Amino acid sequence: MNSISANLNVMIKASERASKTLIRDFGEIEKLQVSKKGPLDFVTNSDLKAEKIIIEELKKARPNYSILSEESGAETNKDKSNVWIIDPIDGTINFLHGIPHFAVSIALMSNNEIISGVIFDPIKNEMFFAEKNNGAYFNNHRVRVSKKNKISDCLFATGGKIENEPNLLYRKSGCAALDMAYVAAGRYDGYFQNNLNLWDIAAGIVIVKEAGGNLNEIDLSNIQNIKIIASSADINKKLVEKLSNF
Repeated sequence: MNSISANLNVMIKASERASKTLIRDFGEIEKLQVSKKGPLDFVTNSDLKAEKIIIEELKKARPNYSILSEESGAETNKDKSNVWIIDPIDGTINFLHGIPHFAVSIALMSNNEIISGVIFDPIKNEMFFAEKNNGAYFNNHRVRVSKKNKISDCLFATGGKIENEPNLLYRKSGCAALDMAYVAAGRYDGYFQNNLNLWDIAAGIVIVKEAGGNLNEIDLSNIQNIKIIASSADINKKLVEKLSNF
């Protein structure tokens, strides 16, 4: 594995530190104080605690970088060209229901381009990360997208409501970040979803790209209502055709 940058090292450490509190709280899920935040979207004490830890760690290393976080929103600092994008728990509903499938997601956007990303599943102790031009990794081992070229052999991931049912084999896991990480690692052959927020997928964008995957054009100036189609290059054209009404 190539050496990683100081920024990526900070991101990995921040995700690991935040995960310690998530693991503790996950073990006592029934005691959490939960408040409703919107349709199918909840905020928990764990979410807020994990976010606080992540922001503290990142600010300690890069106090001037700006921040975009799911819970706290946007914080513009001296350095506007570098922005940390944070989702302290992607898969909050899974977390609340005691389903061990959620992740910490941290990305760094520099000059409107995602240049590094970390997705950490604390329950399975699975760390996915990537930097621009440096490859994608799972627990320090290089990963690449699936090599399948027959769409009928493929398994896809999606989430949310589907208006027009695609003729594809797919699963809904409830965690967009891990869906994208699994595409990068070749576990899923592709991922598609509408109405996403930037913090759901920011880290996954660079991880999928660095694993050799293809993504549709994404306007990073929009932080909501994002549509994504991600897959290996071998099946991307076929997948896009299948999702023409998606």
